[in-house]
Amino acid sequence: MQFIHNDLGQRKRGDVVEVTLTSGANVRLMDSTNFNSYKNGRRHQYTGGLAKKSPLRLQIPRLGHWYIVVD
Repeated sequence: MQFIHNDLGQRKRGDVVEVTLTSGANVRLMDSTNFNSYKNGRRHQYTGGLAKKSPLRLQIPRLGHWYIVVD
């Protein structure tokens, strides 16, 4: 599985993450537990999905350690 990820570190609820793309891609915002599941091919939950326009803005749903994944 090929993907690009960015460790956003600790973020609070309501923070907004902006992702700029050059073409359509799947963009997933995940906490650390779900990111580890994603990397290991297990079921995971995320915010986001197929992004067809840029920039994409996603809001952090709760306090925690977050990752952005583009595939």
